Amino acid sequence: MRLEQLQAFLAIAETGSFQQAARKCGVTQSTISRQIQSLETDVRVELFHRTSHAKLTLAGERLLPRVRKICQEWENATQELTDLFAGKQPELCIAAIHSLCASYLPPVLQKFCHDYPEVQLRVTSLGSDRALKVLKDGLVDLAIVMNNRFLTTGKEIVVEVLYDEPIEVLIAANHPLAQHERIPWSELIRYPQVVFKDGYGMQRLVQDKFERLEARLQAALEVNTLDAFRGVVRQGELIALLPHSALMEARQDPTLAVRPLASNSAAAGDNTGLTRRVVMVTTQDRLQIPPINHFWQLVRESIPPQFQQQRSAS
Repeated sequence: MRLEQLQAFLAIAETGSFQQAARKCGVTQSTISRQIQSLETDVRVELFHRTSHAKLTLAGERLLPRVRKICQEWENATQELTDLFAGKQPELCIAAIHSLCASYLPPVLQKFCHDYPEVQLRVTSLGSDRALKVLKDGLVDLAIVMNNRFLTTGKEIVVEVLYDEPIEVLIAANHPLAQHERIPWSELIRYPQVVFKDGYGMQRLVQDKFERLEARLQAALEVNTLDAFRGVVRQGELIALLPHSALMEARQDPTLAVRPLASNSAAAGDNTGLTRRVVMVTTQDRLQIPPINHFWQLVRESIPPQFQQQRSAS
């Protein structure tokens, strides 16, 4: 049983004529006749009385409402696909790491809402690993995250490197480390830290760095919001390693201090700083959808000026 057979059946039932049904379907009358014969062979009953007026048999009358429903569902489905690729999708779902939602994305969101007012934009703040999982599960259309090459592999995955940014130290203004212009790793590893919860790229990045230094990360507390980081560090004892873009509000707070890391560490022979790479991820098929592609381009064009050089170098 094929769709065109059902469409032919419906056209005959609605017009009462094989000839008129052929015109409606844009085929010859002989084609319509063959389609109905094939359909009757499939269902093993006659569907029309062959008279001057094509009248449904009892079996045809029973079949008609179901065929009408099938054809309507097919029409709805094809129209939805047409609308989708014409940019008429009802919503666009984005998952992004916390610091970007606060600093980088707001002007992009505003521009997108202006360009596509009919599309409901939904933005969820998630850790990188969780954001990539919900993308793969089809719950969001696009993710902006800290890079994790183990979660961004696959032929269908598209990854756009946005920028690299330095990791800096957040401390209370009266903390002993505040006396340093650039904090040496040999000093930093002595203090307990507040860190991101498991599943956040930053937690993994910091843990890997400490392992390379052959040092123990004193993770005293786990949180998952920037407000919580500032509130805990402000108490004076704990410190935090956070990306540059997550420290904008902290720089304006007189009770807090932000210091860059020293670029070398005699303790481990490490002569590189600590940075994170921020990427945008979606799938090949989603990039063909106009609103998603437009949002993708807006993000690419809105990279913060201070990160333009790092992106060019990468």
